[in-house]
Amino acid sequence: MRIIRAFSFLLTLLLVAAVAFLFVAWRSEIPVDEQAASAAHPPELVAKGAQLAAVGNCIACHTVPGKPAFSGGLAVPTPFGTIHSTNITPDPETGIGHWSEAAFERAMREGVDRDGNHLYPAFPYDHFTWVTPEDNKALYAFLMTRQPVKAETPDNSLTFPLEFRPLLAGWKLLFFRKGQLQPDPGQSAEWNRGRYLSEGLGHCGACHTPRNSLGAEDVERHFAGGEAEGWQAYAIDENSKAPVPWDAESLAFYLRNGWHELHGVSRGPMAEVTGNLSLLPDSDIAAISIYVASLMGEPSPERLQKAEQLRAQFGGGRIIQASDSQTPPAPAASDHPGAAIYQAACATCHESGRQQPFGGLNFALSTAVHAPNPQNVVNVTLFGLPPADGKASAVMPGFAAMLTDRQIADLLAYMREQFSDEAAWQDLEAQVANTRSGKYHVAVRPSDGIERAPHNVGAKEE
Repeated sequence: MRIIRAFSFLLTLLLVAAVAFLFVAWRSEIPVDEQAASAAHPPELVAKGAQLAAVGNCIACHTVPGKPAFSGGLAVPTPFGTIHSTNITPDPETGIGHWSEAAFERAMREGVDRDGNHLYPAFPYDHFTWVTPEDNKALYAFLMTRQPVKAETPDNSLTFPLEFRPLLAGWKLLFFRKGQLQPDPGQSAEWNRGRYLSEGLGHCGACHTPRNSLGAEDVERHFAGGEAEGWQAYAIDENSKAPVPWDAESLAFYLRNGWHELHGVSRGPMAEVTGNLSLLPDSDIAAISIYVASLMGEPSPERLQKAEQLRAQFGGGRIIQASDSQTPPAPAASDHPGAAIYQAACATCHESGRQQPFGGLNFALSTAVHAPNPQNVVNVTLFGLPPADGKASAVMPGFAAMLTDRQIADLLAYMREQFSDEAAWQDLEAQVANTRSGKYHVAVRPSDGIERAPHNVGAKEE
């Protein structure tokens, strides 16, 4: 009898807990706004929204290459399955054409859509919650003046029971903190502006911060390095492995131009970021750079000394060589199995002395070669760097069709040994094989990204 009573008591507790959880998880639907898609918005507000959309890199996640801008459907691989981005054009049936400004604001601030469904944190509302109402209003105006596109979002494919969206309320209770980012009175206005852009719409930490087993950012290791679309997002704190330490000036140049002579060109998802940031004013680029540089800390004297040597050896003022003057340097004496491959496949460009962005970066300057994880250099070696469409850009051939997994592993092991003083990478051949096979879902981008988001991208036709 006691067992039955205990079981009944536990069952009652579970039912009460389940009802309480569903009560907490439930969110109401916001009524349809029939006039939302046709409402007029001041041009200056739309222009401001275009800049904000560029900061948020909205077009990158909400556009499938070759399809209309912001029409969604992009497959986003996660450790829990595949999530597809939504259509954020003002189409009333498949997009956000019936969303009021209040519905848009709730999605940004709370991660809940117009129908009351909790959104997966692949949409980084844990950062967007910090965006001001004024900036949300401008972003809403920009999106509502894009061309409506009828495009159904494919179904997600997630591990059971994650398709049950109310469970996301539990994730939010654990990891999501709603609120607006407050300025730090101890810092300059420029630093605070950079913090707002980087931590809010820019959501830099979504890629550059490692995540825990439940997919939340590890706040104790903010900017310590993460992963995005099969690429390593480098540490941009005091753990940065850049041979020449970044400072605000070099970061600003890189974010504005997509390359820096002592750091190389942006690639993978970062190419989309630097491509989109072209719309921002110099003051915002400078603010982001000042903020991020402040988190990197002061390099050690030893690191600064080595950096000065690298600057003297590879810095500006060198003659830009023509393509027909690029001759391989004398090979270094080595019996390493990757040495001959390097000499034949890499040295002609990467030791030519030709400046960035069109010459190959000397690997003594390469963060990829010094990084703890070789994934980025594996990606570039296999797939290369495609040319940008219709403009001069950095370009590199891929070697997937010419070199075996073993040969690429030997090549990269040689580069690690020759150009860095870091410990050897482990299991290189397996990592190359898994990357080649598609297991890691690597996204390959030209040096200026897939698409950029100037003011007129996706705009309604008049």
